[in-house]
Formats: sequence, C-alpha cells, structure tokens
Amino acid sequence: MRSIWKGSIGFGLVNIPVKLFSGVQSSHLDLDMLDERDHSNIKFKRVNEKTQKEVPYENIVKGYFLKDRYIVLDEHDFEEVKPEKTKVIEIENFVDIAEINPVYYETSYFTQPENQGKKAYALLFKALEKSKKAGVARFVLRNNENLCVIHPLNGIIVITRIRFQEEIRDTKEVQLSESVTINPKELQVGLELIKQYSSPFNIEAFKNDYTQELLKIIKSKASGKRATVKKIKVKKAVSDDLYEQLMESLNKRA
Repeated sequence: MRSIWKGSIGFGLVNIPVKLFSGVQSSHLDLDMLDERDHSNIKFKRVNEKTQKEVPYENIVKGYFLKDRYIVLDEHDFEEVKPEKTKVIEIENFVDIAEINPVYYETSYFTQPENQGKKAYALLFKALEKSKKAGVARFVLRNNENLCVIHPLNGIIVITRIRFQEEIRDTKEVQLSESVTINPKELQVGLELIKQYSSPFNIEAFKNDYTQELLKIIKSKASGKRATVKKIKVKKAVSDDLYEQLMESLNKRA
C-alpha cells in the first residue's frame, strides 16, 4: 500500500513523523457506460454550451456565478487563498469522541510512524486509548485545509477527516411543519421494540449484498447463463393503527 501523505503529528512540542495511507476502499463495482450497439466506451468531452464545439483544456477557466454574471478566477486568486503548505497535523485540543455527531464524519486514513518517531507515536496512541479522548486538528491535503479527529484503532492512530460546521445544512429545512402527538402507550412499545433489536455493534455482520448479488449476475451472464431476478415481497401491516403495527413487530421479533 502506497502512502498518500508524509508529515508529522504535532502533539504539544513533540513532532511525530508519520505516513498517511487511505483507510477505506469502495465496495461498489466499477461499471462503465457503453454504447448499446457495439459496447464501445462512452467518453465525455468539454463542450461550449453555445457553440457546441469541444474546448481545449488550456482554454478552460474557472468562474463563480454571482448575481447575473460569472466572475472568472485566475491562478493568482487561488494562490491568495491557498492554505499554507504545512506538513504538520497540529492537535489543537482533545475531546470525547462521543461528542462528535456522525454527520460530520467523511473518510479515514491510517498512520504509520517513521523510525525516529515510533516511541512518541506509541505514547500518543496509549494516551488516547487510556484517556478515551480524540485529538482535533487541521491539516493540508492536496492544497485543501481539512479538519480531522485523531483517534486510536486496533494498535494504530487513525486520522478521520470531518466536515466543517458550514458544510452541514440546517435541519429546519426538513422538519415537520406541524407537531405530532405520540401517546405514552405507543412510546413504551417503541422503546421495547428498540430494546429487542439492540445488540453490540458488529460491522462484520453487515455485508454489501447488492454488490455481491450483482457480481453473481455478471459472472452468470459471462458464462452464458440467464440471470434470475428475485421477486420483491412487499410486507404489509395487518392494521393502519401505529400501536397495532408496533405490537405486531414485537410479537414477530419474540
């Protein structure tokens, strides 16, 4: 596995040299778009909306639509706002990781210490593990400033990139327009249903079934066999009453 970033983690006055590796990989199948007639790949071209002619890459500029026109930005404008090229992931403070809402999480990177930083790395790992805290830091990756949390996992330190507050939309946009009354009896059964379905989180119990089934179909078609399509069975509740639906769910789980 090739590292995507080299630098150090700043822990107070201690700098821990590390390499960053991508900690995630897609489980989706890489499907190409083809021409149905001869299965040739479909390629995209940069086309001028007005002339419908292809535009050479060197003639393409970037712009922001403001009010009624585009404001074109040049290389100098981007240089002005480019974050300072730093190779230090500076921990700014420590928090309880449970305080970070999952909506902020983006992607994770695994870290590996350089030889001269192994002891300091081990110290930070042990301190995070024992304190049950996570470091909050910023770092620059591909010219963009990122916010992240630094936390221990399976013997290594993980850098998980998180979103800034302004990237999260206001939930008021999708809130109910009117209040809904839930009676105590319905709530009690709802809580009991949650209790029955509760168990320790085990990520290995969840597989990407869609991808696996699609791959089976691909292999079946490759060998000249006809793919079988599963019929979706729609489950209907015996009643439209919420309380009765909850009770039916409880009895089914028992």
